[in-house]
Amino acid sequence: MSAGSHDDAVLPMPELLTHSRRSLLGRLAMLGAGTAVFQRALADEVTKSGKLSEAQISHAEWIAGLTLSESDRATLIRSGDSLLSELQQLRAVRLEPSVLSSLRFDPEMADPGIRERAGSSAPWLSPANVETAAALPVELTDENLPWLPIRTLAALLRAGRLTSERLVQLALSRLKSADPQLLCVVTLLEESALVAARQADAELKSGHDRGLLHGIPWGAKDLLAVAGTTTTWGAPQYRDRKSDQTATVAAKLAAAGAVLVAKLTTGALAMGDQWFGGKTRNPWNTEEGSSGSSAGSAAAVSAGLVPFAIGSETLGSIVSPARRCGVAGLRPTFGRISRAGCMPLSWSMDKLGPIARTADDLGIILAATHGADSGDPCSVDRWFEWPQQADLQRLRIGRVTNSKLQPPEQAALDHLRAAGAQIVDIELPRSDADDAITVMLEVEACEVFRELSNAGTTEGLNAWPRIFQKARFVSAADYLHASRLRLQLMQKMAALFRSVDLYIGGDDLVITNLTGHPCIALPVMLQDQQPEPRPVCCTMTAGLYDEASLLAIAAIIEKRADVLKHHPGLKSAPAEKK
Repeated sequence: MSAGSHDDAVLPMPELLTHSRRSLLGRLAMLGAGTAVFQRALADEVTKSGKLSEAQISHAEWIAGLTLSESDRATLIRSGDSLLSELQQLRAVRLEPSVLSSLRFDPEMADPGIRERAGSSAPWLSPANVETAAALPVELTDENLPWLPIRTLAALLRAGRLTSERLVQLALSRLKSADPQLLCVVTLLEESALVAARQADAELKSGHDRGLLHGIPWGAKDLLAVAGTTTTWGAPQYRDRKSDQTATVAAKLAAAGAVLVAKLTTGALAMGDQWFGGKTRNPWNTEEGSSGSSAGSAAAVSAGLVPFAIGSETLGSIVSPARRCGVAGLRPTFGRISRAGCMPLSWSMDKLGPIARTADDLGIILAATHGADSGDPCSVDRWFEWPQQADLQRLRIGRVTNSKLQPPEQAALDHLRAAGAQIVDIELPRSDADDAITVMLEVEACEVFRELSNAGTTEGLNAWPRIFQKARFVSAADYLHASRLRLQLMQKMAALFRSVDLYIGGDDLVITNLTGHPCIALPVMLQDQQPEPRPVCCTMTAGLYDEASLLAIAAIIEKRADVLKHHPGLKSAPAEKK
């Protein structure tokens, strides 16, 4: 539009300009046009009418009690023309949710020495010798096989007392039987799983051994793509979605000989335990959900349907369902496991990790899946070997004093103190702004699913529509401000880990998901609950890339706690699918 345009000369605006008030305010402020009152009034006029004209500028002048020159008015028209043209060009480009952002989160920024320290074992760790022969059961039944740890199953496979085909058939049978109660299965991969199991048996018989996971069944949270299968993300809009890609973590497990038997439920777009098929249930009490969003992964492991599963966490989605279902879950350091081929939610916060029965199981799975991958620019190679044992005399284990100490956390500390551990009091760095920093997650999720957000889609998406709407009001400046506060939090956590090696509890899901630190949920005691007593978990958090210490300490607690022998009864009435 020319500078001499009249009242009837208007600038067409894209449909989504109603979300551009902050962009326009920023442009007006940059120009120094008028006062703050004038800028807000003009932005309101434009977002209401969907156009920019000299009449609207005049009206805003009247509200603000000022008069602009013709030159200032012409400058505003040109600026608006430029802004709207830029926005229209940006919004015209459609992107799949899988397309990455050019911004990369780096948890190492706050601790320059971490890369060198993460290149080798911690000084209190040493390789462990794990004996399995004495633990092998005399009799193998369909009742005891589902509860055996991976290392024991591997020994039975190599001793010729068990076949992968039998294990897989048992897993498939149990998944079919329990799913009406738990609603934890999206897709059963019966045909491909049996083919893979027979291949694993043939390879092991011929002497081709891929490692401890060779022939072991597993389940995948249904945001991991597997070529030829549906990957629904738990949302009705994607229930028929197929990909020709296989997630890197699934490919690594296949290379290790593990057999994928099922795609397991996730809450819609990785939120909660509600998906398009209903609510995934807790095996210890099917009247309640299994928590989310790795709902099916935790429920299936807890019920003995699969020996292990892969889940994901952005803000609690491994730790929370593991605690609800009374199983072990590991959220590794940000970047430990490649996310390539997985549904993104927040590029700067998403993490993948295993859910299993024991700390040793978690270590075996992490050993097979960690490492840098070109498909995920945030993934890294850092030292990890398993199994390891820890010298408690050389470790400083923190007890968090500025958070209420829960019974399972006290139980874990008691076990460690009895084993000779040094317990020190610490305070976690807390700020009123910590929760607010998670607006970064909301903004990133809104952009990942911009097509759903732009369309105003609400069906089956849990609370996401409201969150997407809220995220539209966050400016780029607000996002970057949150990012700067996040770095300060990372620096405070780096300082904390100079005085302690790991800590118990602390109610730290928000803090450590923002900083990228690893955390484990571990069953440590039985608690009287209805309809039956169930295992409850503590959480432990360690320094960046120090999963080996977490797992070694968890193994000590696990042996002393002795709760793994308890299994859910699944006695409640079946839940109904929608």
